[in-house]
Amino acid sequence: MQFFFSSFNLFQTLSVFPFLAAAKTSALASSKNQMANSSSGMAVDDECKLKFLELKAKRNHRFIVYKIDETKQEVIVEKLGSPDETYDDFTSSLPANECRYAVFDYNFTTNENCQKTKIFFFAWSPDTSRVRSKMLYASSKDKFKRQLDGIQVELQATDPSEMSLDIVKARAL
Repeated sequence: MQFFFSSFNLFQTLSVFPFLAAAKTSALASSKNQMANSSSGMAVDDECKLKFLELKAKRNHRFIVYKIDETKQEVIVEKLGSPDETYDDFTSSLPANECRYAVFDYNFTTNENCQKTKIFFFAWSPDTSRVRSKMLYASSKDKFKRQLDGIQVELQATDPSEMSLDIVKARAL
């Protein structure tokens, strides 16, 4: 019964002061839009998807390093590794003090002596990077990763030892 009266009083107030109803409606719509934008992550440049498809289908690249362009509010391609580059070339292309996303096409031989390849996704977030940058990369990672269809293994690393070749080999098998 009390709910009925409080709802009735609210209805009476809004009908007497219609500008309150309009203000409340626009405030709710605005907060819903802000929540949708904050949870959606960064925009993804089309080149990111195109270069990933080249890596996956044509094997034109050994690795791709992506970065978030904070001025454009989107993920862009920073560096492409040629097919003859090594894992050491890949790890040295990641900045020591800045976050990055990266994809690496790892070729290996199984215990049964079969040649295989797996595409690794790296979320590189060094301890020495800015907190704001770490938060930005962490909140945008899932949306970005969904844009790259065909990733088989994900690694998150805050230190080079967390993405050593031994760890990659172990995760590939």
